[in-house]
Amino acid sequence: MELSLLADHPAAIPTIASWYFHEWGYVRTGRTVASISGDLEAYLNRDKVPLTVVALEEGSVIGAAQLKFREMEIYPDRVHWLGGVFVDPRYRAHGLAAKLIAKVVEIARTLEVRTLYLQTIRLDGGLYARHGWQPLDRVRSGVGDVVVMERHL
Repeated sequence: MELSLLADHPAAIPTIASWYFHEWGYVRTGRTVASISGDLEAYLNRDKVPLTVVALEEGSVIGAAQLKFREMEIYPDRVHWLGGVFVDPRYRAHGLAAKLIAKVVEIARTLEVRTLYLQTIRLDGGLYARHGWQPLDRVRSGVGDVVVMERHL
């Protein structure tokens, strides 16, 4: 398994867009795999936000996570967010999501990000709580109730 940047594997965009559409496409009406693919092109960066980290197994993309700007409009002062953490169901339960998150945190540190935020439907914080993220708020979003968490870097 290899962690890399989407910028180095742009052919992975259709797969990631399909994952995101099927997982979260219902959140905003009018979203399509094609529109999400177009949005992902903004994440083809290596040394600035936004960017996407991808996990690859024998050249196939098996997971992704993003370092992004202002994921939730209700928090305009919370700038840098971890989002889009997704692992192909065939590769789950092997610690891959934790590795993707750790890589995004590492990159955020190199970009001098001081605090990262995220939202999760796991109201106990799940994986994120186990890896040092602290809960801030519980709010209603397009996916239902979520916990907003932070991690100081």
